[in-house]
Amino acid sequence: MTFQGFDRHDFETFAIEGLDARMEAIRSRIQPKFRELGERLARELSVMSGTEMFLHIAQHARRSVNPPQDTWLAVSANKRGYKMLPHFQVGLFDDHVFVWLAFIYELPSKSEIAAKFLKQVKMIRKAVPAGFAVSTDHMQKTAVPIGEIDLERTLVRFRDVKKAELLIGRQIAAEDPLLQDGEAFTETVLKTFEVLMPLYHLAGSSR
Repeated sequence: MTFQGFDRHDFETFAIEGLDARMEAIRSRIQPKFRELGERLARELSVMSGTEMFLHIAQHARRSVNPPQDTWLAVSANKRGYKMLPHFQVGLFDDHVFVWLAFIYELPSKSEIAAKFLKQVKMIRKAVPAGFAVSTDHMQKTAVPIGEIDLERTLVRFRDVKKAELLIGRQIAAEDPLLQDGEAFTETVLKTFEVLMPLYHLAGSSR
């Protein structure tokens, strides 16, 4: 199967009440699309990064009461997991798709990566287009355009605060017609990750 894109039905998943019912909808509506998209992303990112990359699809296995507010796929250089490594994410909240290069709080080398990035703030600002965004918490919808954020301060917080995270990439509104064109969306994701690959490599030797 070829990835056909995301539609309103996918976003409506997050209005379903109850953990079991919402998880069933995530598994039936969204995860098959994640597999179609993610398998291609893993192949392309393997070539782009020069390292074999593996697809992971969030299972939300630790949840026992509250249904997930978002869901995602991740691509990382480890077959067994992704949270402890820099990784690439594509996922959905109820009102947008996110496309991130993600450094989340489980990452053991956060301080080393932050130190490298702090030395390369000018390079990062030059490499990352103004239309890209930065998030400091993968559990929240909010993100700030990179041109409006105090990047140095954000990186210091990422370094010093245990729960602080760094996610750089794009958010695409649910109503954007791009999402319904699977090939065009996939190309947009790949171009986004290509732009972010120098940051991935900059962080990489700390893995």
